[in-house]
Amino acid sequence: MTVQSYVENILQPKLQGDGGWVEYAGLEGEKLTLIFRGECSKCLILHRCTDWIEQQIKLDLKKTVKVQAIRKKPYFQDV
Repeated sequence: MTVQSYVENILQPKLQGDGGWVEYAGLEGEKLTLIFRGECSKCLILHRCTDWIEQQIKLDLKKTVKVQAIRKKPYFQDV
């Protein structure tokens, strides 16, 4: 499974349960760029989520990544 497929099929549904949304934007070396929308785009503890995402990818895909989070507004209107 690719990192993009993992983000879209495993992580997206988990974040949608909390009113958030994450989109894969790219992977360059170990830098994984993700766009956060919905509740995620205004979350005060987004760093905890990005740490969790890094851990999940390491556990499930055996890959080390560092997430670069991009917050997109206006929340759901531009999806």
